[in-house]
Amino acid sequence: MGQARTRAVRRLVVWGGAAAIPLIFLGVFFGWPVTALIARGFLTDGALDLSGFADVLTTPRTWRLLGITLAQGVVGTLVAVALGIPGAYILYRCTFPGRTIARALVTIPFVLPTVVVGVAFRALLAPNGPLGFLNIDGTFTAVVAALVFFNYSVVVRTVGGMWEKIDPRTAEAARSLGASRTRALWTVTLPQLMPAITSAAAVVFLFCATAFGTVMVLGGQGYGTIETEIWMQTVQFLDLRTAAILSILQLTVVALALWVSARARTSRERALTLVSDTTAQRPLNLRQDAAALTITALTGIGLLAWPLLNLLTAAFRDRNGNWTLNNFTALGTTGERNALSVTVWEALYNSLVIAFYATLTALIIGGLVAYVVSRRPTSPTGKNAITWLDALFMLPLGVSAVTVGFGFLITLDRPLGFNLDLRSSGLLVPLAQAVVATPLVVRTVLPVLRAIDPRQHHAAATLGAPPWRVALTIDWPHATRALGLAAGMAFAVSLGEFGATSFLARPDTATLPIVIFRLISKPGAENYGMALAASVILALVTAAIMMLAERLRTTTAGEF
Repeated sequence: MGQARTRAVRRLVVWGGAAAIPLIFLGVFFGWPVTALIARGFLTDGALDLSGFADVLTTPRTWRLLGITLAQGVVGTLVAVALGIPGAYILYRCTFPGRTIARALVTIPFVLPTVVVGVAFRALLAPNGPLGFLNIDGTFTAVVAALVFFNYSVVVRTVGGMWEKIDPRTAEAARSLGASRTRALWTVTLPQLMPAITSAAAVVFLFCATAFGTVMVLGGQGYGTIETEIWMQTVQFLDLRTAAILSILQLTVVALALWVSARARTSRERALTLVSDTTAQRPLNLRQDAAALTITALTGIGLLAWPLLNLLTAAFRDRNGNWTLNNFTALGTTGERNALSVTVWEALYNSLVIAFYATLTALIIGGLVAYVVSRRPTSPTGKNAITWLDALFMLPLGVSAVTVGFGFLITLDRPLGFNLDLRSSGLLVPLAQAVVATPLVVRTVLPVLRAIDPRQHHAAATLGAPPWRVALTIDWPHATRALGLAAGMAFAVSLGEFGATSFLARPDTATLPIVIFRLISKPGAENYGMALAASVILALVTAAIMMLAERLRTTTAGEF
């Protein structure tokens, strides 16, 4: 009895310590800055003052921005889901030569920096671009197209990951009873996939409704969302009260999306316990799969490849359309009329170094969270604790990066009373990027750890193995390849982070996304050409990282 109690106490200490480290990190570098910024908006001379709610929520501009934000999220989600389901079928249910490469290429848009995506679509839709005749540059349509480009792979990977594991015999039984392929799809297969579709839709809505870099580049002066308005009120007008109230409004929308996503994810995990262990994939049939293949091919070529290929060719042309390398040779300068404080190559070096430290931090914190959340406690208290821990670390996905970045500035001058100003230490940028990347690490590693048969843990514990040895011999071998993919995604996301970094990076440590945004914000054909060339460099680096990370992916690794 005494030994059992000792083991129980030891497990409690181990799991409590493993959960405490990420919770402290989240509290100091996310909860505290966000809460401090919001509190400043509601306090006047130290006293609670809610009059700002009436001022902001009765303004027509607020409701117009909210309407645009919700419309952007809903329309972007519907289009991404409609195009992503056929893609999930082709890339995960069917087999064909080059499928692994196709999967990797589809993933690249999701981790491309939002500034690069904005520049690519701007080059495509500008008056002198291939689609300039459409006159949609700087419009709602342009922004939605870029958001679908960015989120297409979320639907493909989330739905496809489930589709390749569901038992095909149910649909085959419906076909044997006389149902057509279309009817079997609508009445049997799609209901089985609905948890994954709902989960993907909730995440896509979240990303669309909180997009920042893409909207800033493509939206034009007459277009804005809650996210860009928070930035404008904070940076240009220094109106923290309005920014705080808008943040609360955004958090309400985010909380609802996260709740839907969590509920759908739970249903998805329950459904996965019912799938067959046999391989459900089959060779691609050009006749039977013609519709899905056509939609996927057109989406891949027209929506995903064309903007990037046009960006690549535009970077090698001058203002007269002649082929040239001048845009790339100019990357060693500070641009026309010294538009930059550092060269593009210096900014790339800054980005790589910062992303390395951000990725290392995100892997440690996210790995611990995934390990703790993957446990299966039997007590209601333990189950609730796991659920809340998982939900807490998803919050950074939906909270404005602008809010996080500005919160860093007002809280980390003397953190916890220590005589240390982190704002001048160079640590804030990688810490902010780690906060953004940690949820992706959790969602990449967690499915792998949850797929481990719990009987292996029980058997090892029964034989007297301590928790550290169970983790080392059972969990670590399974999690290694998922950690490789998680590292790649975290590194790529950190390279392209723009919202928080735009607040925190010093002029001499500007990252490449900041430099690109500055170049397109300055007048001059040379600056714009440099922005195109710098975007190509950043896209190629990101693509190379994701191609390498995709080789480390397992069939169960990752939700994105």
